[in-house]
Amino acid sequence: MTTTPSPDSGSAPVFVSPTVPTGPVGHPRGIYTLFFTEMWERFSYYGMRALLVFYMVASPEKGGMGLTPEVAGAILGLYMALVYMTALPGGWVGDRLLGGRDAVWWGGFIIATGHVVLGIHRTETFFIGLVLVAFGSGLLKSNMSMLVGQLYPEGGARRDAGFTLFYMGINLGAFLGQILCGWLGEKVGWRWGFSAAAVGMFLGLAQFKLTQRHVAHIGGRMDHPGQNRRKEWAWLWTAVAAVAALVILGVAGVIEIDAPKLAESTAWFICGAAFLYFLWAFLFAGLESVEKKRVVVILVLFLASALFWAGFEQVSSSFSLFAKDHTQRNFGGWEIPASWVQALNPVFVIGFAPVVAWLWNWLGRRGKSPTLTTKVSWSLLMLSLGFIVAAFAAQKALATGPVWPTWLVAVVLLHTLGELFISPVGLSAVTKLSPARLTGQMMGIWFLGSALGDVLSGLFAGKVTGDATAQMPGAFMHVAIISGISGIVLLILARWITKLMPGIK
Repeated sequence: MTTTPSPDSGSAPVFVSPTVPTGPVGHPRGIYTLFFTEMWERFSYYGMRALLVFYMVASPEKGGMGLTPEVAGAILGLYMALVYMTALPGGWVGDRLLGGRDAVWWGGFIIATGHVVLGIHRTETFFIGLVLVAFGSGLLKSNMSMLVGQLYPEGGARRDAGFTLFYMGINLGAFLGQILCGWLGEKVGWRWGFSAAAVGMFLGLAQFKLTQRHVAHIGGRMDHPGQNRRKEWAWLWTAVAAVAALVILGVAGVIEIDAPKLAESTAWFICGAAFLYFLWAFLFAGLESVEKKRVVVILVLFLASALFWAGFEQVSSSFSLFAKDHTQRNFGGWEIPASWVQALNPVFVIGFAPVVAWLWNWLGRRGKSPTLTTKVSWSLLMLSLGFIVAAFAAQKALATGPVWPTWLVAVVLLHTLGELFISPVGLSAVTKLSPARLTGQMMGIWFLGSALGDVLSGLFAGKVTGDATAQMPGAFMHVAIISGISGIVLLILARWITKLMPGIK
């Protein structure tokens, strides 16, 4: 028998049979409910994101906002960072107030509302829509990953395979969204691309409701010692009101916002927030010695994640603008949308994720699976190789003109392999390493690392695009050196870090 939270609004744990319905290839049926919900949510998120930088830099005559690449990059980085920053409070709301299942539902509803607002196609509603999508994504993301982890209570290689399968759903949705929304936005009209993203999220909500019986045994709301739920709801609504007031004042022009400076401040804020949270966890969360050692590993994952995503997310900013301005896209009289370069990543994930999942299982059965730290170090080394290729591509483009798209294809392929070594494995590892009562919050910390990487990526993009394109080769090589050295250091420390998490595979 196993203990799980009650699926009802009541909070006490109940005993249920460990036998849950299983689907094809031995996975619980609930993974398919979560797979398709996440697929449609990612359709909406990545479909809309594929358009953002192009919409922001397009001239008003072409229906865009007419922003400089530096400002557009900073806004994009801030938006992506906000998505992940809100995952930490989103995990807290799921842990303490709503339960994982309800948090996923309400997060999706807020996302869908944000996409509808974006489709109104006004400057004021643009920023309001971005904030709604970001907060809804933060509520959904950390709790969705927690639900996936709860489907595999036995842990081990099977959970890694489940997360990799779940990750395929993410990338299938990303591919479809970037292809359809990207084409509609660039070729038909920006409003059509944003509206298509809204339709995708509403489809995800409908699918979740129709099949939620397969996840009824997980994600219920739990009581916490000494909890005053009414007071916590009051604090939550106060915070929501404060954020709403700031957004309204910013949109109305009462508060002047310098996007690049705000991005820099946000990066420092994220670092400070992470430092304070880990300090609280080590000193005041009542963790046992074994739990503290595992939290040290989560800290390492946080830092590696931030570095990786700072480089990887150039695909939505500097690499996308490189595709637009420095890549040959005319073939057979038809110009390929520049946003489609972002769709290369999910294509490669869909193709290679089953291979990587099979590899982990195959090595696991033979007792030869690489350690968690080794996998993460490989991801940073792949990132480094990709930026070496990008540096040579940029050098060639500046010297001779637009280059063949094969350069960007090679960059995205290398970075995708790195992603498969860190992202699904990291998601799975955090659910294993986290103290049970802090799982949602630790998932939020994992995503906070992504937030730091995203805001740094936006700042970096502003320094190598527009009038600063001459800096691209040197800047890309600089990233290659930093990520390469970091990967080698992690590889050297892999054995020591593994000793901090005995029993965790």
